[in-house]
Amino acid sequence: MPRLVEPSSVQEHDVKTFLAVYYGSAASLNAWKAMPDAERKQKEQTGIAAWMKWVNDNKAAIAGDGAPLGKTKRVDKTGVSDMRNELTAFTVVQAASHEEAANMFKNHPHFTVFPGDHIEIMECLPIPQPQ
Repeated sequence: MPRLVEPSSVQEHDVKTFLAVYYGSAASLNAWKAMPDAERKQKEQTGIAAWMKWVNDNKAAIAGDGAPLGKTKRVDKTGVSDMRNELTAFTVVQAASHEEAANMFKNHPHFTVFPGDHIEIMECLPIPQPQ
């Protein structure tokens, strides 16, 4: 289960919480899989080390460890169905601004080493309370 910071442990006026969603296309993954095994394994080792360095460099801002994402089920008023999307993983971070949160992911190994395409960062807004 991903680790999340308890809301009471964070000063609301000091930081905001952001969800970072990692994306990767089928084409990028297929190109990765088409690499010679030795080359891919070397890149995997390089990527894991780079990702761990990113985590260590940003550990003070990481509010939720996140996780890789598996297969997707879609639920709508007609029922449940299998589907594909480009979501591959997520992380929760805290920062003073949206720009600061986004800058944490510049040159991230998700797309500089691994076959990821991009990362989208969005603010987690407070749940509206009844008046």
